[in-house]
Amino acid sequence: MVDIFQIQEQIKQFILKTSYVSTDQVNNDTLIFAQGIMDSMGFISIIGFIEDNFSITTDDNELLEANFESINAISDFVFRKLNTNANK
Repeated sequence: MVDIFQIQEQIKQFILKTSYVSTDQVNNDTLIFAQGIMDSMGFISIIGFIEDNFSITTDDNELLEANFESINAISDFVFRKLNTNANK
């Protein structure tokens, strides 16, 4: 099972790779959309990344800012989805 820290690191590396910002501009609690690090296309790429890399499906009702505003929020969302899927 993947732990929350591994999820955070994978998401952070993806954001750094796709946004071309330096590592000192992105912390786990950085508001990546509010600070302009990612945009709407970045949002779509994050969804694709987490679905492909963590084998989860994001439902339309889960596409909330609270689930995707930062690395912490995204990793918490992924972790919840993984645990929900594991308990089925």
